[in-house]
Amino acid sequence: MTMGLPILKCGNCEELKLGVHATALGLAALCGLYNAAAWLSRREQHLAVNAVLYAALIAFEQRHVAHHIAEMRRPRTGPADEASGSASVPTTDDAIAA
Repeated sequence: MTMGLPILKCGNCEELKLGVHATALGLAALCGLYNAAAWLSRREQHLAVNAVLYAALIAFEQRHVAHHIAEMRRPRTGPADEASGSASVPTTDDAIAA
């Protein structure tokens, strides 16, 4: 069974996707800092493992955040973009012309 959810398509709901990944990035950074600081004071092995895993998650989420920012900055003017359902954002020039 396949579902055609519009949110899964590149270019749709990028602000929402960016928010989700930015939140995950912030939470991973906070948890990673806590585990690194705890490891420095207690030297327990599981804290070091957690800090390394959070560092990998931070790198993973940073790439997702960068991708969604780049996707939001990409100009959408072609007919393929209009067919995908992404609406054009009015600019101040459009408001002045109206």
